[in-house]
Amino acid sequence: MTTRIAVRAGNPRAQVDLVVGALAPRLVGRTSCTAHVALTAAGMLLLGGDVVSVEVDVGPDCTLELEDVGGMVAYRAPRSASQLTLVARVGSGGTLLWRALPLVVAEGARIERRTQIDLDRGGCAVIRETIVLGRQGERGGSLKSHLSITDPDGPVLNEDLDVDGSFPEPGILGSARVLDAVIAVGFRPDPEPGAMQLDQPGAVARHVGNHTHESPMDDVWATWSKRAKSSAVPPVPTAVPLSAGGLSSPRGVDSVRSVD
Repeated sequence: MTTRIAVRAGNPRAQVDLVVGALAPRLVGRTSCTAHVALTAAGMLLLGGDVVSVEVDVGPDCTLELEDVGGMVAYRAPRSASQLTLVARVGSGGTLLWRALPLVVAEGARIERRTQIDLDRGGCAVIRETIVLGRQGERGGSLKSHLSITDPDGPVLNEDLDVDGSFPEPGILGSARVLDAVIAVGFRPDPEPGAMQLDQPGAVARHVGNHTHESPMDDVWATWSKRAKSSAVPPVPTAVPLSAGGLSSPRGVDSVRSVD
């Protein structure tokens, strides 16, 4: 159940290829070298044993903006972990902007998540990810997450996160339920108080707390994503109408397929 999204520069409009898997990508707009794609669940997610994968390919000198239409909840399934995998490739001079809504790890849920981002020379990315341990009144389940970002010179960022709402650990999340982060790589973003500057061009800003609305990461995302797009051609999207019930089937998309 792999969801695939690819964009390549074109004239007069970029070529956008979308494959529906567990997540359904919908084209919102595009120009000759930019695409704006929304992601929504194609079914109920995440249940125990679900395997969800997303592959993203941003062509040279293209900008792809991805946004979640709804957050994702991992439901109780103590005997069977769910697997969530993202693999993204950003071509030379390309830009990936992914603003993910919260991933809620319900009590009794188990998630194994892997994110791999490969940047070509001159490529950059800004990623927003928010983890919430538990729904209201819950302590939350367990999450094992691995993040790896590379460029042509080698590793840019490697991180492992292992948290469990039932067994809070000092120095990781402690008693907090929310971990909100904005990650910028491939360029030097504007300095933010408390942000960690990477050895290679990039930075990581994080907020740890108990409520998503308390996080200052919205402002960080706005600043850093604007900085990442500053060298790109300003998008003048070709609008895709929305149906009364929500997002319509993509129009003007070069190829759309559904994968079971």
